[in-house]
Amino acid sequence: MTVPNDLVAATLCPERTFALVVGVERYAIDPTWNLRGAARDALRFAQWLTGSAKVPAANVRLLLSPVADEELDWSATPELTALGELCRPATEENVKNALLVELAQCDGDMLWIYWAGHGFLGPRRDMMLACADADAGQVRHLNLDSALNWWGTDKVHYSRFPLQAVLVDACRIDPRESGLNFGSNDYGSGNVQAGRRQFMLYASRPGEAAKNDTERQAGQFTEALLDELAGRSLPDSVSDLADIGRAVHDRFKELHRRGEAWQLPQFIKDRGWDACSFLDDGMPHAARAARLDQRAWDGLGEAFADRPLSRHTHDAYAWAFRAVGCTAPVREGLPGDSLIDIARDLDERHGRNPDMPLTVPFVRFLAERAGPADSAWARELLNWVEETRDRLGVAALPPPPPPHCSTVLHLRLDPAGEETYRVRMWRRRETVTSVWESGDRPLCFDEVCQALGHQLKLLQAESGANGAENRSSEVERVEFHVPFELLDIAFDRWEIPAGRGGRTRPLGVLHHVVVRCPEERENARAAWERKWGWLRTQGGRYPEAVRLVKEAQLRGDLGVRLRSGKTPACLVADLPGPQTEDLLDAVLESGVPAAVWWRGGTLAADNPDLREELTRLLEPNDEGRPTANVLALPQRVHELRLERVTADSGLTLLWDDPDCMVETQSLRGSPAKEPARAAHS
Repeated sequence: MTVPNDLVAATLCPERTFALVVGVERYAIDPTWNLRGAARDALRFAQWLTGSAKVPAANVRLLLSPVADEELDWSATPELTALGELCRPATEENVKNALLVELAQCDGDMLWIYWAGHGFLGPRRDMMLACADADAGQVRHLNLDSALNWWGTDKVHYSRFPLQAVLVDACRIDPRESGLNFGSNDYGSGNVQAGRRQFMLYASRPGEAAKNDTERQAGQFTEALLDELAGRSLPDSVSDLADIGRAVHDRFKELHRRGEAWQLPQFIKDRGWDACSFLDDGMPHAARAARLDQRAWDGLGEAFADRPLSRHTHDAYAWAFRAVGCTAPVREGLPGDSLIDIARDLDERHGRNPDMPLTVPFVRFLAERAGPADSAWARELLNWVEETRDRLGVAALPPPPPPHCSTVLHLRLDPAGEETYRVRMWRRRETVTSVWESGDRPLCFDEVCQALGHQLKLLQAESGANGAENRSSEVERVEFHVPFELLDIAFDRWEIPAGRGGRTRPLGVLHHVVVRCPEERENARAAWERKWGWLRTQGGRYPEAVRLVKEAQLRGDLGVRLRSGKTPACLVADLPGPQTEDLLDAVLESGVPAAVWWRGGTLAADNPDLREELTRLLEPNDEGRPTANVLALPQRVHELRLERVTADSGLTLLWDDPDCMVETQSLRGSPAKEPARAAHS
C-alpha cells in the first residue's frame, strides 16, 4: 500500500533527505548582471538544512558562484565547513549533472531545490534560471519547469522522492525585448508517477522582479522564508510548508502596504502535501493596487462604449505598468478584446504603488494618443482621469512618452520601357513631402541607385544642419514601392556612397530596407487593413501572428485560406526559388501585410547559417511556434544584414503598412502630384 505523502512528511528522516542549493551572484555575460547576496542566501539556506533540519552535508549539492569568495563565511558550523569542501561553481553543466544525474540516483524520500539568482520566463512561461556561465552568445540556464516534469516521471525510480519542494528567489521577467538568446533546454520526459507531490513557491509572479536588498546583500523572499524556517526540525518544516507559505505571503502583503515590496510570492502548485488547497477563500485576499470605485466604472462604461481597440492599446497597457514602477505581465497580445476587458484586467493587477489604480495611466495614455484625430474622445478621457484622481486621491502622473517618429524615404519605380523606370521619391516624417522625381526620362537601375545615393546624402546633410538633438530627421528606412516582378530584386545590396574617398556601403547596411507592393492590394484591402490593424493593436505580438511556410504547405489555395481572420500578419518562407512567386501571390491575395524570404530560394534546411538566421528571426518557443514581434522585423532584418555585411544572405522583407500610403497613381506620362498625407509614422 502506498504511504500517504502527509505521513511521509511527518516521519521524514534527515538521512533520506537530499537537496540542490544554488546561488549565482557572478555571471560571465556582463558585470552589470552581478547580484550580490544570492550566494550568501543559498549558503544560509544550506546552513538551515544541515543545522536545524540535520540533513547530512553529503546529501546536499551546493553550487555557488559568488562575486568574491572571501565574502562567504563557512565557519558558522562544522557542517558548513564540510559543505565548503564539496561546493562547486553554478555552471550549467554542474547544475544539470547534480540535478538530473547525481540526485536522481540517490535513494531518498524528500528533495529540496533552492535557487537564488536571475530568472526569466520563456515563450511557454517556463522558468529559466540563468547559470554562472551565461554569456552574450547563449544564456546557459536551467529550465526548471522541464526539470520538474522530468522529476515527476519514471526517469526517477518509482519508490524515490515522493516529496519535492522547490523554493526560488528570482525574477520572472520577459527577456524577449532584451535580445537575449536562451536557446532551448528540454530534458525529455517519461511516464508520470502517481504519488509524487511537488510544492513550488516562487518569490514573484509572472512579469515581476524579485527585490534584492543590496545593502544587506539578501533577497527579500529568502529573508522571509528563513525567518519562518528558523529553528524548525525537518519533519515540522515539511509538514508545515503550507503554513510557512501563508506566513511568507502575509509578510509580503504587509511589505506591500508599507510600500517596501512590489512583488508577491506565488504558489505554483497551491496545495499542501495532502492535495488540499491551502489558498482557499478563507485566506485574506492578497494586497493589490488601489481599485476603481463604481463611479469610475460608470464613467469608463460611457467613454469605452462601442469603442474598438485603438492601435495604441497595447502601448497604453504596457505603459500603465511602467508608470507605477513594475513589469508588465508576460503574454502575447492583450488580455481582452474590448477596452473594458483590458481595464478590468488592470484593476485586478498588483501594482508597485498602492495608491495608483493601473487603469488610470492606461486611460491617460489613450487620451494622449487620441489627440487631434479624436479631440472629443481625448477630452472625455482626460476629464475622467482628473475626476478619478481627485476623488480617489491619486497622485499626478507624468506624461506618457511621445510616439516614436522615424524618417522614411519612399522610392517608387514604375516600368517605362525595357529595364528602365520612372522614379519618384518622398520623405515621410510627421507628414509626407516630395523629394525628387525623374521626369520624362526613364532611368536604368544604375542611374536610380546613383539618384538615391545623392538624395540620401542631401537628407543626411539636412539632418546634420538640424542639430544632433534632432536625430529623428535621419533616414531610418528606405521603402521601395515596386511592381510585383521587382519584389525579388536585391535593393539592399545597392552600393551607396558612405564616407570619404568614394567609399560605398550596401544600402541594407546603412538603412532598414524593405519592399512593398500596395497597388496589388486593392482586391484584398479589407483583409489587409484588418490584419495590420490587429497587429498594431496587439503591439506586434499575438498568437499565430507569424506563420512559417514550407514547401508542402504552399498550395494554390493558400491565399484563400489565409484571407479570413486576423491572423497571420506575416509569412516567413523556407522555400526553393521557383516557389517564391507563388508565396508572394498568396501574400497579396490574402492581405497578409508582411513576408520574409531568401532571394535565390536557398532552402534554410540545406544551409546551417541560414537556419540559424531563421531561428533567431522567428524567436520560436519550445514547441517551435514563431513568437517574433512583427513590428520589429525591419530592425531585426537590418541587424542580420549588419552581421553578414561581407556576405549576401539574400534575406528580403516585404513590408506593406496600409497606414503609411503615398501616391499610388501610375507615373507613366503623368505629372507629379502631391503625395497623400500620412497620419501615422
